[in-house]
Amino acid sequence: MEICRAAYGTYYLCLQIKNIVLQLKIYISAIIISLLFNCYVIAQPTKPGTVHNLTAEVNVQYGLLMSHHLELDIFRSHFPAFEINLQKATFGKHRWEAEYGYPLLGISLWYSGLGGFPEIGSAIALYPTINFPIVHNKNQSLNFKVGLGLGYLTNHFNRINNYKNFAIGSHFNIAASLFFEYRIKLSKMLIFKTGVGLTHFSNGSMKTPNYGLNILTASVGISSYFSNPNKLQSKKITPELYSYEFDGRKYLSVEFATAMAYKNMDEQYGSSYFVFAAFTNIMARVSYKSKVGLGLDLTNDGSDKQILESKYVEVENTMQLTKTGVNIAYELVMDRMSVLVNAGMYLNGLDRSEGELYQRFTLKYFIADKIFANIVLSTHLGKAEYIGFGLGYQVRFIYKRKIKHN
Repeated sequence: MEICRAAYGTYYLCLQIKNIVLQLKIYISAIIISLLFNCYVIAQPTKPGTVHNLTAEVNVQYGLLMSHHLELDIFRSHFPAFEINLQKATFGKHRWEAEYGYPLLGISLWYSGLGGFPEIGSAIALYPTINFPIVHNKNQSLNFKVGLGLGYLTNHFNRINNYKNFAIGSHFNIAASLFFEYRIKLSKMLIFKTGVGLTHFSNGSMKTPNYGLNILTASVGISSYFSNPNKLQSKKITPELYSYEFDGRKYLSVEFATAMAYKNMDEQYGSSYFVFAAFTNIMARVSYKSKVGLGLDLTNDGSDKQILESKYVEVENTMQLTKTGVNIAYELVMDRMSVLVNAGMYLNGLDRSEGELYQRFTLKYFIADKIFANIVLSTHLGKAEYIGFGLGYQVRFIYKRKIKHN
């Protein structure tokens, strides 16, 4: 019996040793496989900007409502505002990112009580942003942040219930943000920022009155990475050219575009009107970022007839309502997207009560090789005339094909 127990004990001990050895083999194999996999990953080229480049920002602002019309003087006050921003660092995945100093791309949520006036209420805005470094080094930078999106105001003009609010005639508006920022690293994860800027609300005269709101604020904030920043963040790349990018060829681009806008002028004339516009621009590419050129446009504003009739001016035919304008143009290009600025004067048209000079700001995005969508804001020295939406077509004429390689 004792011999059997000893034999069984020896067998059980051997079985345990065998299990331990088997587990050690599994652990060692797993460690070896893991090391080999890590070595393989490290040996592969790392794609910049793929991980560890998201940041969250919280900004506290304090400022005032700028009174650019006498009717807005009653709303002058100082008040706080708050902004939450989610941003992504760029690494040169596209060439325009490298050319613009690797900007931060983000989306912002902005809120303010606007001083607590019941006539204008409070404001909230949601807009995408691009944060361009102007001057920068490893630890600090001076940036310019641009945002454009949708805004909502809790109160708007009503000739019976809210006749003091001449600023805005609608709940939904275009929200724009322009900020200069100073950013400095506090640690690997944290960035302190401060700045000054302007937040603007306007509906582009889609519903009058539309004086707009201009809010000037100073801000302080903290930005934090969600996880350890990408170690390759400072090792940016400049990729090959793509079809929408400047390759050094000399060419002229001729663009034909249209836009249609809607103007609700119930408060003044008890009716709504449409605006139809057509534009032609001849542009020359002078650098990777810039184009300059000349433009010609035609604008037919349905409200012009009503304005003339209120002044007892007779309109013989609709062609008299069409305004022809000539202008100079500048375009800032960012891959498929660009911003076009035109400044010019009208040559004809019966109604030029807004002035002889005009400015037009166009946000363009190429949806195909030669076809682009555009959002157009036409103004007269800062006063919005209309905001329109349309399509355009571009033709290129290359006059110099020789490219110099450095």
